[in-house]
Amino acid sequence: MKKKSLSGALTRRNVLKGAAALGAAGAATALPGVARMAWAGGSDQPIRIGFQVHRTGIGATYGRWYERVTNAATRVINEAGGINGRPVEIIAEDDGTDPKRGAEVVEKFANQHECDIAYGTLFSHVVIGSAPRAGELKIPYFVVSEGHHVASGMLNRYTLQPGITDVKSQVKAMAPFVAENLGRKVTMIFPDFAFGHNHRDFFSEAIAAQGGEVLEKIAIPPTETSFTKYFARIPRDTEVLYHVMVGPSVLTFVKEMGEFFGGAGPALFGFIDSLEGVDIATPGLEFLEGSYFWEGMPRYAQPDDPDYVKYYREQVGIDDNGASVDDPKDVSTNAHMFACWETLFAIKKGMEDAGYRGPQDRAALIEAVEAIDIMLPGREHPQGAKVFNGKTHQVFGEQYISRVKNARLEVQHRTAIEEGFYPDEVDYTKQPL
Repeated sequence: MKKKSLSGALTRRNVLKGAAALGAAGAATALPGVARMAWAGGSDQPIRIGFQVHRTGIGATYGRWYERVTNAATRVINEAGGINGRPVEIIAEDDGTDPKRGAEVVEKFANQHECDIAYGTLFSHVVIGSAPRAGELKIPYFVVSEGHHVASGMLNRYTLQPGITDVKSQVKAMAPFVAENLGRKVTMIFPDFAFGHNHRDFFSEAIAAQGGEVLEKIAIPPTETSFTKYFARIPRDTEVLYHVMVGPSVLTFVKEMGEFFGGAGPALFGFIDSLEGVDIATPGLEFLEGSYFWEGMPRYAQPDDPDYVKYYREQVGIDDNGASVDDPKDVSTNAHMFACWETLFAIKKGMEDAGYRGPQDRAALIEAVEAIDIMLPGREHPQGAKVFNGKTHQVFGEQYISRVKNARLEVQHRTAIEEGFYPDEVDYTKQPL
């Protein structure tokens, strides 16, 4: 992707200038408040969004918080008048974090529930298993994943990812920080499926571009429950242990890693996926003090959080520690779940730009989303400024690198949007609708 901006040559500075042009109050109140508006000018029939949610399976922790954010964003949208004067209705179906069930759920949305669009999927193998059916049914499929499968061109024009960046962009943006601050000899530990393979391939490329190398690549089955046997494969001259794990055994993984190293060992750089939904202050995790994590959006409230971030946290119902306001032990997946909020607002903009009335306008909706470019930070996009690439159907944004201090995550570095750009690998706009 080439650099572009409001005037044609994007830099982070230009995007933030655009936000400033709205004025501080404008950026913080991009939504029309919460005043209830009549469904004027449109049908009172709801826009039906099929929510493919991981209620069970290895993605259940994420799915529960994805659903909470989806419901909060839908409430905010409806309180502000809905989409094109129509209320939004969420139709949720559990896909079991399973590719086969995922495809079946997409078919139910199109044929049984008569949904306008499908939305919500996180785990990459489920996206890859579901997207072909969405393309066959010609139902727009908005995924909230991180895999490079969308931008790589392996899917289809009906699959879009406008709310969260992909792994290739994330690791490209962060590799310079790892090389300059932690080391250049890296061992990687990752889950043995598409998401983990993205990390393996793209971080290896990114660290090599910084003069570093990956000494060992350790793939772990996503259903594994014991991990100590894998740590013996870590080369002695490893300077940085790069870890990214997901699933119900992540706490066991991190604790066993600490027991293995006994407070010594290489510098640790992890993706927060290894600790999403887990309290950093959990006994046994003390060895993480001083280590670094990627976060898509910071879990803990930061001293310089703008008003729109505070607004998002209030609406979703998370406290300053990133836990539920109803239960401090219920820790959120805030590094990912913000993308549900932002994806729904991207859908809203696309439908409004397309004058969407029903399934007959699905093609126009896709074209309208493809035309989205700059996304300014504000209540609709609380994670930060973004650029959407209509050719690849992939959004690009800022990344956060946080450090564990006193059992909390404090942001140390925020990358610029353009640091995550890479050349286009597909042009979906050339595919027929």
